[in-house]
Amino acid sequence: MGGGGFPFPCIDQELIHVRGGVVLESLHINEPVFPDNAVSIVDFGAVPDGTLNTGAINAAIAACAGQGGGRVVVPKGLWLTGPIILQSNIDLHVEMGALVLFTPDYEQYPVRKINLNGIEHVMVTPPLFGEGLENIAITGSGIFDGSGQYWRPVKRSKLTESQWRKLAGSGGVVDEEANIWWPNAAAMHGARALRQLEHAKVQLEDYEAVRVYLRPRLMNLVNCKNILIDGPIFQNSPMWNLHPLLCENIVIRNIIVRNHWYAQNGDGLDLESCRNVIVEKSIFDVGDDAICLKSGKDEVGRRIGVSTENVVIRDCTVYHGHGGFVVGSEMSGGVRNVSVARCQFIGTDVGLRFKTTRGRGGVVEKIDIDQINMINIDGPAIIFDMYYDAFPDDQAVPAVTEETPQFCDITVNNVICRNAEIGIFLRGLPEMPLRRLRFNQVQITAKKGVFTEACEQVSFKGVLVENGQGEVLFDSEENSDR
Repeated sequence: MGGGGFPFPCIDQELIHVRGGVVLESLHINEPVFPDNAVSIVDFGAVPDGTLNTGAINAAIAACAGQGGGRVVVPKGLWLTGPIILQSNIDLHVEMGALVLFTPDYEQYPVRKINLNGIEHVMVTPPLFGEGLENIAITGSGIFDGSGQYWRPVKRSKLTESQWRKLAGSGGVVDEEANIWWPNAAAMHGARALRQLEHAKVQLEDYEAVRVYLRPRLMNLVNCKNILIDGPIFQNSPMWNLHPLLCENIVIRNIIVRNHWYAQNGDGLDLESCRNVIVEKSIFDVGDDAICLKSGKDEVGRRIGVSTENVVIRDCTVYHGHGGFVVGSEMSGGVRNVSVARCQFIGTDVGLRFKTTRGRGGVVEKIDIDQINMINIDGPAIIFDMYYDAFPDDQAVPAVTEETPQFCDITVNNVICRNAEIGIFLRGLPEMPLRRLRFNQVQITAKKGVFTEACEQVSFKGVLVENGQGEVLFDSEENSDR
């Protein structure tokens, strides 16, 4: 049994080794196997001339699935399309030189309901979508482009003045404070409209009014099993790039995930309430968190009640991103049994980022991080912060309830970071301190050293933080456990 108390049906049990409850790098997942059968989207009428190919691509997938499955080939060319709906036993293969460009026509992306462990959720149909599937793959060396610039708001603070003037003059609308550009007025007022819809008895089609505000992920797989994503480039997403949700037995490797650095909510990979996952040999350069583990938000996340667990992340490189490896802030279902090894973070805002806040609940535990190299980190090299999007206050300390989040039993080994703003930042809650964090053989150059607040049983061994002039800011040889 795993740390979460459920079996590993598609894992070689002999290859699992556990240290302190953490599933380590020898986790092995059996990849999906497909029939020796291939069809081309061209055979179903797809043409690379600017024609909308949604029907042809989905017809090819349906025909291949009807034959028992196999490979659906997207050959070299520029293929304009609306949402691609995956089916079980299908390998969607984009060949080298293939560019799948998702149309900016909002009308092609209807709203839909999905079931999250008995809880209905309304979403915009993603460009790449699958629900309740088994044995699926997205492979090849081609590119998926989500046309995200037609969906995303843009903050003025993230652009030069000339870039802002060009954007504001291109169409869309600007808010009253002239701080945020929106693609249209419905998107700008979407938050208020969505609240009204959620508190009224409305039909699904009523949510079409907030479609542009909601924004789809580039790829969303929901309640799927036995998944392989190997090779393609995923870029320019309307919101997050890749979002497996309530999925099991996932292998992700050799991919490139890209977004403009100013892309609002432009995450790279968000694994949410997923189990048995390997992510390896991939590159991320995105506008928000790069490799992120989540498990639902607040009461709804706790009601869904599915943790993200048994995850191996290794041999990945992150360029821009708000965080290189991230847990949270939506972690209400818990995160456990995670190994992160041999990764590089180059120019991220934060290196290792753990974030949560009061109201989330959930336990993040049994995480092993090893052999991480970082350079040019704008903020902390390592941060554990339980005041995400909030500020400490002098009010009475609340009681511990199911809404109280926890970070505990996490080990960080063999980290080298050059040129960070802050070395290590640790801030727990007075009612729920950070507990049993271990930092071993960590060497950082930064402007500031180590900050700790509300921590228990936190150990530092072989930890040295120096500034750029070689002045020691923190040396574990001179500081006892906290």
